Amino acid sequence: MELYYSFSILIVLSAVFSYINERFLKLPSTIGVMVIALLVSLGLILTDKIFPHTFQEFSTFISSVDFTEVLMGAMLNFLLFAGAIHIRLSDLKEQKAPVMIFSTVSVIISTFAVGFMLFYILQWLHMGIPLIQCLLFGALISPTDPIAVLGILKQAGVPKSLETKVAGESLFNDGIAVVVFIIMLQLAQGEDVDLSFGSISWLLAKEALGGVALGLLLGYIASRTIGKIDNYKVEVLITLAVVMGGHLVASAIHMSGPLAMVASGLVVGNYGRSFALSEVSKDYLDKFWELIDEIMNAILFLIIGFELILITNIGDYWLIGIISILMVLLARFVSIWLPVNIIPMKTKFNKATITILVWGGLRGGVSVALALSIDNDLNKDLLLSITYYVVLFSILVQGLTIGKLTNKARQIASEDI
Repeated sequence: MELYYSFSILIVLSAVFSYINERFLKLPSTIGVMVIALLVSLGLILTDKIFPHTFQEFSTFISSVDFTEVLMGAMLNFLLFAGAIHIRLSDLKEQKAPVMIFSTVSVIISTFAVGFMLFYILQWLHMGIPLIQCLLFGALISPTDPIAVLGILKQAGVPKSLETKVAGESLFNDGIAVVVFIIMLQLAQGEDVDLSFGSISWLLAKEALGGVALGLLLGYIASRTIGKIDNYKVEVLITLAVVMGGHLVASAIHMSGPLAMVASGLVVGNYGRSFALSEVSKDYLDKFWELIDEIMNAILFLIIGFELILITNIGDYWLIGIISILMVLLARFVSIWLPVNIIPMKTKFNKATITILVWGGLRGGVSVALALSIDNDLNKDLLLSITYYVVLFSILVQGLTIGKLTNKARQIASEDI
């Protein structure tokens, strides 16, 4: 019942904040909900001495929500499936080279670029921490967040080819990002980690390729099953079973659940849509997963806004937080600019395209969830605080301006982006 009460409170607050945003702020829905949650959080912090009981109760409630488990273990699977089911494979195939490179090579480049920059800047600020902990921050902040990206790009008016690059990258970079984060975390914890090429390759293959293979199988089985019936209620229920049951299977055999959801969503959204679904079923399936996407996004960004209450000493790290924002953007630029200038690709990348790819690489809940999973003795307060600074800037500033930047780039670019 405690879980039910917690979920009920989150749903009620999401509904109220969504209404306020739609009625008055008129921001993109996810950003609006997070802004209101942030304002409420600040209000509670400022009135702590006046209403200590209220602040304490709400802090206890927020701390009782295991954000890492809620996001990485549940919500992310629904959101990735809902996002992937609407992506056309034909569009993805056209951008397969940049998507694959940005979701692998770029993540590794960014991890080490951020890590080394943070290490030397902290030394300069007399806040030095071990290099491996700086690389740990690089690993958790480098992957672009599929939830933030997919939710915001829908309303930003980004060209289709560019949207596919950014969305595809964010959907597929989970595999390499999780492997790199796990390795860095184990090294930071002092565990013996086999860093041989064979060991890391096997870990990556099992986590990433295994997850994709599992997702393709689940998506195919679901599509074939759906094709033998004509009842939209049962068909929607089957897709729900794929997400929830698929996550259990992936966890049991230690494969990437999020990548499995991406792959199964692509199969159901393309193969299943073309050969198994009637027009009525397509309509209901789209509406169902669009609603799931909206509800999950509202809850997720609500929790991100309220996490501010738990980071009690975030003000102590304002300087390194601002510097970290610049570091992450610089690392993002390097991780995009190097591959497109070194690795041969059919796709042309002009300055406008690179600029939008850099600015559109949003960070969100995934980074916060990974930061919350770090041990307290690994300078968690510092790493969590600067992660929060980067995520807030990414969502509030980059997310709200990516549409305007795209329109401006269209006007000044001489080539088609």
